[in-house]
Amino acid sequence: MENANNDVVLQMFDEIERKVEKLLERCKSLESENSQLIEEIERLEQELKTKTEAEKSFVEERTRVRSKIDGLFARLENII
Repeated sequence: MENANNDVVLQMFDEIERKVEKLLERCKSLESENSQLIEEIERLEQELKTKTEAEKSFVEERTRVRSKIDGLFARLENII
């Protein structure tokens, strides 16, 4: 009877060991995925920064062009 109990206990330990191994593998997988996601976030943040700077530059250029056009219209109005 004691042998049967020992076998059951050993089977339980084997099952626990398998489950711990699965958990460790899952943790490694999640760590890898997390690293990839962090890299993707950094890339997207840089891309957003670049696009925001480009948009700001565009708005500034558009404002300068608009100002020049308004100045030319004002000069034309004075001539007319």
